[in-house]
Amino acid sequence: MAARELNGSPAVFLDRDGVLNAAVVVDGRPHPPRHVDEMTLLPGVADACDRLHAEGFALVCVTNQPDIARGTTTAEQVDAINQQLVDALQLDAVAVCPHDDADNCDCRKPLPGLITQTADRLGLDLRHSVVVGDRWRDVEAGRRAGLPTVFIDHDYEERKPDSADAVADSLIEAVPSIISLSRRAAGVPRE
Repeated sequence: MAARELNGSPAVFLDRDGVLNAAVVVDGRPHPPRHVDEMTLLPGVADACDRLHAEGFALVCVTNQPDIARGTTTAEQVDAINQQLVDALQLDAVAVCPHDDADNCDCRKPLPGLITQTADRLGLDLRHSVVVGDRWRDVEAGRRAGLPTVFIDHDYEERKPDSADAVADSLIEAVPSIISLSRRAAGVPRE
């Protein structure tokens, strides 16, 4: 699904629901939209993606979608939502973990497999990459991959990450932190 030459590029690994598009919140807990017609971009996301691309980042969506394993949605429905996001945001790639915890895979966040395997496949520069997510699993996966992390805090009624390098209310608000964290990892002084 790569749209341009990515080899050697730093990446922003973006969770999907709650970072790029609105999560469906039920009883204080986030859930993915089940169909394309339920998917809405969060405010400022398109501008944030444009700014990150302009800074030279590959934009890679890394998303747990356990509802596929649970049988409450299909891989085709997930793919349709992902394709709409690729088209709207010019994402460079999307990587999906379709498993549930009981499957014991190495790609389900909080394990780092989805990030590291996708980086290897696309030839991305992990040394200067950043992970952005709205749940503890996203932040922990980034930590386990050895990357700086940004937590998008929607104040869900669930466990928060133990630590993140930065916290923001939205992806657009997180852009300066993402750039700063990447530069710090690269040893580039702040502007």
